[in-house]
Amino acid sequence: MSSSSPPAGQTNARALAVIVVLGFSSLCAALMQSLVIPIQSELPELLHTSASNASWVVTATLLGGAVAMPVTGRLADMYGKKPVMVVSGAVLVVGSLVCAVSDSVGPVVVGRVLQGIAMGYIPVAISMVRELAPAHLRNTAVAGISATLGVGGALGLPLAAWIAQDYDWHVLFWVSTVLAVVMAALTLVVVPHVRDAHPGRFDAVGALGLAVGLVGVLVGVSKGNDWGWASASTLGMIGGGVVVLLLWGWYELRHSDPLVDLRTSARKPVLFTNIAALLIGFGMMAQSIVVPQLLQMPEATGYGLGQTILQAGLWMAPGGLMMMLFTPISSRMLTRLGGRTTLCVGAGVLALGYVVAVFMTDAPWQLMVASCVASAGVGIGYAAMPTLILTNVPASESAASVGLNSLMRSMGTTVAGAVMAMILTSQTVVLAPGTPEIPAQGAFTLCFAVGAFAAAVGALIVLLVPRQRTGDDDRAEAPDDEPALVG
Repeated sequence: MSSSSPPAGQTNARALAVIVVLGFSSLCAALMQSLVIPIQSELPELLHTSASNASWVVTATLLGGAVAMPVTGRLADMYGKKPVMVVSGAVLVVGSLVCAVSDSVGPVVVGRVLQGIAMGYIPVAISMVRELAPAHLRNTAVAGISATLGVGGALGLPLAAWIAQDYDWHVLFWVSTVLAVVMAALTLVVVPHVRDAHPGRFDAVGALGLAVGLVGVLVGVSKGNDWGWASASTLGMIGGGVVVLLLWGWYELRHSDPLVDLRTSARKPVLFTNIAALLIGFGMMAQSIVVPQLLQMPEATGYGLGQTILQAGLWMAPGGLMMMLFTPISSRMLTRLGGRTTLCVGAGVLALGYVVAVFMTDAPWQLMVASCVASAGVGIGYAAMPTLILTNVPASESAASVGLNSLMRSMGTTVAGAVMAMILTSQTVVLAPGTPEIPAQGAFTLCFAVGAFAAAVGALIVLLVPRQRTGDDDRAEAPDDEPALVG
């Protein structure tokens, strides 16, 4: 007698293969965040341009990812998740190739924008894996893929530092090209095509408005320390971006098929989760910026640890591994405690990591311990956020809603970069006459304190998320109907 469904073992094996592919591909996309950080100071010379122009090589990926995450999420909800993920992989191939064959700032910035756009793969993968994973693997799969946003940045730093130290800088992008090809091919071959499209009309005006508004705000925030926070350029970009976003919100509320359903986003569970995402994203990036700088400060300062770029990256790598190791722990917490409590615990552990850093900065291993504690909190928090979002939005808006949540994390990292730069330049010392000013010890301590405060506020915000009446999130959740597969 024939059966319409494969044996359970085959089903679980196939589901596991899909989870692994989505996790690997999300990690490849997330690596783009820290790909050029080890060579950031050398970019002006490498690209024959000014330091101001070269800084766009870093900023461009941030902007591309911020715009892409909600847009690709909406496209995935409309046309199906697999096609959008395959296209994201192809975009990463093109962006990496453009950078790999270029020696001037213009093409490299274009390539980096494309690499940032490819990060839209991650929120789509998060929403898809929740549909395809068996019930007993669902929380683990969501936790693992969501954590790649943090893991990729942490593990990418030592990998990129090693490549940049021993090889020509173009090799960074040839490696990312190979990873992108593998990512696109595996997604095309292994990930099933699910009939998960919810036909609608793409809101092109809304996408353009969101892009213009976000670019204005993010450019103003990320460049404020260089341009001056009171300069016309900074105020104009931030103010103009905010005005555009307000007009965009007015338009979206009146649109019959909006890019982002703001009424859904205004529901308390979604709204407070997204605010917490911004604060936890701030916390993640704050330690990613401050700890490497403190590790690389000259020992002659009395508080610097004198590490090379590669050594600093290696001291930071255990933090990324900690996020991965906490995936099964986060899964069990989600099952037993629910998303609300798990997210609150994650933010609390992140704050604890900063408190540890305030008192343990005398040796690289001490900062590594503080980074691991903070990273554990990030891993727990990043695992819980998409679960809270997906259990409080309609299926037709799942990918777009996760994309918006990922955007809020990205906004948090941008704000963190600006705030940390402002603090580190507000308290400086001169090591020797004629040498540049460097951050004082008190500046690093203040950065850790601000990071702890942001994470603690995030934990309090999470407490405002209403409790589920029938058990928080996935604790008592029955499996959804199995999605229909094509072929």
